[in-house]
Amino acid sequence: MKATGIVRRIDDLGRVVIPKEIRRTMRIREGDPLEIYTSREGEVIFKKYSLIGGLEDFAAQFCDTLNRSTNFTAAVTDRDSIIAIAGNGKRELLGKPISSQLEEIMEQRGIYRYAGEGHTVPVSDSSDKYTAAVAAPILCEGDVLGLVVFLSAQGQAGGETEYKLAQTVAAFLGRHMEG
Repeated sequence: MKATGIVRRIDDLGRVVIPKEIRRTMRIREGDPLEIYTSREGEVIFKKYSLIGGLEDFAAQFCDTLNRSTNFTAAVTDRDSIIAIAGNGKRELLGKPISSQLEEIMEQRGIYRYAGEGHTVPVSDSSDKYTAAVAAPILCEGDVLGLVVFLSAQGQAGGETEYKLAQTVAAFLGRHMEG
């Protein structure tokens, strides 16, 4: 754990303000859920809560099936990072934060498909080698939980098959989270 040197007081309603710099660095937005942990040493720890994060094994099985059915690496993200991936780039990308461009696509709530020309969208800022061919948002009760992404190392365009598969899996995962 890293000390920031920032001290905040708890108000009469039990609230504490998380400084803007920390929220920006940790990509915590207004309305984001935080999980609260305590340690034996008396520490109180706030951790970003990922609703879809509990589905890593389930999502990994989907990614494996999608990867075998297409010529693309398949990944599932939560709002911040890649939680499951099958295919090339797994070692490089699993657990890495998603790029700001992919985050924008998620917030727009539409399905993205690279047409084969123009600029590509990197999947993660940690590696510009892999780009998104198709990205479909996972929606649950109006909230964006993450993305289903087909990615390519050669800037390959996504086809109709990948588009439909990403759309279907994203819809399924969104429905699964409702139940």
